[in-house]
Amino acid sequence: MAIQPIRLFGDPVLRTPAEPVKDFDKELRKLVKDLTDTMMDAPGAGLAAPQIGVGLRVFTYYVDKQLGHLINPDLDLSDDKDEEGEEGCLSFPGLSYPTPRAIRAVATGFNMHGDPVTLEGTDLMARCFQHETDHLDGVLFIDRMDSKQRKLAMKEIREAEWTGLSAPAFKFSPHATQGKAL
Repeated sequence: MAIQPIRLFGDPVLRTPAEPVKDFDKELRKLVKDLTDTMMDAPGAGLAAPQIGVGLRVFTYYVDKQLGHLINPDLDLSDDKDEEGEEGCLSFPGLSYPTPRAIRAVATGFNMHGDPVTLEGTDLMARCFQHETDHLDGVLFIDRMDSKQRKLAMKEIREAEWTGLSAPAFKFSPHATQGKAL
């Protein structure tokens, strides 16, 4: 078991877009195992490689007793939005906020052996795919909130015992949001 430290909000790696995986080798399989072990230990519903300081497009998930991973994901999102969904993040310990996301997502990519994978999810699974893919783009869930909710969240984040960092820059996801994310 190789549990890694989880990077917290304010760490620049969380704002840096991850590079596509090119080599499906033993090192990649170890990264997937480290991500899985760290996510399960936390515990969390998902964990992206940048959250453990690795700038590659890899994430793991554990939702509704389904454990898996996806490499080099690409998302196709439904037009239907869940405006009320609570969302948290292992890089923001103990905090969660209502965050708009598409209700359905189809994620395509690869498994750790380089085989093509298509994953479909609704509700929490779709939310997880979107959240983790955003991490790979250097986008955080607080970037998805409307300005009023983001202001309230930032106040709570600044008061959290694990913080003490300067105010962040906000980034926008390159994925289609149908005008609902901001």
